[in-house]
Amino acid sequence: MPVTLSILDLAPVAPGHTARESFEGSVRLAQAAERLGYRRVWYAEHHNMPTIASSATSVLIGYVAAHTSTIRLGAGGVMLPNHAPLTIAEQFGTLATIYPDRIDLGLGRAPGSDQVTMRAMRRDVTSSDRFPQDVVELQGYLQGQSRVPGVQAVPGAGTNVPLYILGSSLFGAQLAAALGLPYAFASHFAPDALFDAIATYRREFQPSEQLAEPYVMVGANVIAADDEDDARKQFETVRRARVRGMLSRAPGTPDYSDAQIDAFLTTPNGQQIANMMRYTAAGTAPQVGRFLEEFAESTQADELIIAHHSQDIDNRLRSAELTAGVMQGAGA
Repeated sequence: MPVTLSILDLAPVAPGHTARESFEGSVRLAQAAERLGYRRVWYAEHHNMPTIASSATSVLIGYVAAHTSTIRLGAGGVMLPNHAPLTIAEQFGTLATIYPDRIDLGLGRAPGSDQVTMRAMRRDVTSSDRFPQDVVELQGYLQGQSRVPGVQAVPGAGTNVPLYILGSSLFGAQLAAALGLPYAFASHFAPDALFDAIATYRREFQPSEQLAEPYVMVGANVIAADDEDDARKQFETVRRARVRGMLSRAPGTPDYSDAQIDAFLTTPNGQQIANMMRYTAAGTAPQVGRFLEEFAESTQADELIIAHHSQDIDNRLRSAELTAGVMQGAGA
């Protein structure tokens, strides 16, 4: 059986392009994913990041859903401590009412940005402490079994939008296991605790109304191209952009050249950032296929959620096409 493939779309804004062009690219990618047999496309909540346009996650999901027909769409994820659970239940209940049986809701507890932006969102430092309680409250609204007397999600109650817990540590794994929810590990950017977390999740899993057995999703970065050198060049561009974005958050940061970024990557701090993309496949379709097969085998994942990271949308579409083709062939 072929492993289930899905896509994580950060709605990247490439140099010289606009957020509107990014959204149009997200529609094209979701349409391609639908045609190519991907299971779902998720969008991640990030804030104050000039190169990522998916901050208003539910709005973007609705826009893409209107331009697709069957593929599942969802948040990967909504950072719940940034929001009131009732508000998210209403937003995703609205989506599920308009697009039934197509909407997912992945939940994380990070701020999705830096400390200054966190304060701008009126989020305090203790917000994440309430994450487990907020998940349960949100679940109640969507099930039509509100934990808050006299308050219902309208729309939302009874839509039973499926919930997923996202994480990069044992905390998320333990919470997903305790609540009997699927667990998605953010190995595409925070790989260190991957194997400990999924082992903890499977060991401690308690069946629930939503899920009878553990369900594990793991993230990977992919740049598949017709030419290996082209894929490697695309990866270097993407990696430099990520490092440059992380370094430029401080006011007054200079515009680092590619040579300076490459030199930084040889330092201990640079290697820590490079390690964030440890689970990355960049190469031809067969090379990407081998990597993903081995990754799925080593993690025993039920689903791979892939971030096709090329800056150019046409290259992302080609990467999605090549990856789907080789993985479907491998499972035939």
